Amino acid sequence: MSTAPRLQRHDGEPLTARLVELIRARPVGEADMRAAALFTLDAAASILAGQRSVPGEKLMRWARTLAPDGGSLDAPRRAFLMGALCHILEMDDLHRASVVHPGCAVVPAIFAMARGRPGHEALTAVLHGFEAATRVGMAVGPAHYRIWHNTATCGPFGSAMAAAYLLGLDDGAAIDALGNAGTQSGGLWEFLETGAHSKHLHAGRAAEAGVVAAGLAAQGFTGAPAILEGEKGIFRAMCPDDLPHRLLEGPGGPWQLRETSIKPWPSCRHTHPAIEAALAVRAAIGGEPLSGNRLSAVTVESYPAALDVCDRADVSSTYAAKFSLQHCVAAALALDGIDFEAFDGAARDRLAGERGKVRLAVSEPFASAYPAHWGARVTVSLADGDSRSAAVTDAKGDPEAPLSDGEMVAKARMLMRSGGIDDPDPLIGAILAMADNAPVPELDILKSGEPA
Repeated sequence: MSTAPRLQRHDGEPLTARLVELIRARPVGEADMRAAALFTLDAAASILAGQRSVPGEKLMRWARTLAPDGGSLDAPRRAFLMGALCHILEMDDLHRASVVHPGCAVVPAIFAMARGRPGHEALTAVLHGFEAATRVGMAVGPAHYRIWHNTATCGPFGSAMAAAYLLGLDDGAAIDALGNAGTQSGGLWEFLETGAHSKHLHAGRAAEAGVVAAGLAAQGFTGAPAILEGEKGIFRAMCPDDLPHRLLEGPGGPWQLRETSIKPWPSCRHTHPAIEAALAVRAAIGGEPLSGNRLSAVTVESYPAALDVCDRADVSSTYAAKFSLQHCVAAALALDGIDFEAFDGAARDRLAGERGKVRLAVSEPFASAYPAHWGARVTVSLADGDSRSAAVTDAKGDPEAPLSDGEMVAKARMLMRSGGIDDPDPLIGAILAMADNAPVPELDILKSGEPA
């Protein structure tokens, strides 16, 4: 176990009680509302685009068996479906310090429960949800991530905290909601071995579990208050090097939503620093494609977690390619853009030889800087003997290098159109207007696009 300061029940209130108190005491400013609206837009766009993917079509077919003849799903099932769809295309947000994708767990709960509610209520719930999921994620410690998918294990706390706010639960009931959410935590990385669809199940269940947990708490259904630090709680069961002090530290800092990154490219976030560095190398050489006989060797230096999750030279599926540093760097050097087509069968076949030229290594300063900073260095050796290198400390889309509001809207527009929304601007405007307290718009995916 970790030697970090431990917070046990004899210190006073259980950790979930202290977390509820911390979150609910935080002020929400106008800038926070606008940031929450942009993150809500980003998740909504990923939800809509996800339904046109292969696993998304399967999810939509399944959902229609539960809601035949154009009917609607109940709130938990809507949250599940939207959470799963949100995570499919690898375009959803990522909080570095917790390695949690909070949007796919929290925002679906908002659209499932708060249609027509005042925008400020919904966006406050978003802020609360992001805060809970990421603070739990920071507390579980780095070893947890080697086996457990943090979005699956920590995400339920986020959706439960958001749902508790929307339901008007008092602090005691909110603690019950977190206890009931935590006991549903689960989600293993084994799916990566075959490219199975289970990762989307993880996000869907994270969203659904919190909605169920809070709804039950509203009926007096109790949950374990020491679900985190108890002798049979999450830290003991799943966290060899837990860091419980991280749960409550920095109460006066920015909302964790403001510390969350937005993805510009549809691949695992661990690949993004290397993609950006590879693009910088390519630009320095003149911008022409680097492949074939011109390219001799490529070295990617990064932090251990990037290699743990994304060391994959042989890729036989779209998802495997998105979790391959070798493929992503080869694509950045050789292709016209890192878009959805960069991971399809044609691109995977085209880049097979280039992936074999990419070597990975753990290196400083990236190893020590993680998880606060996700960085990489790419060194390219050309056949003519020339060698170029570029390093990224914080990737595009991180709080230190944020996408502009215009870039986020453009990303949402692209995703929504790929999801079958011919004119996405009215929906984009309605979601952003939530920051001015406009009502939460409908996001009924069973009515959007063509039947799968």
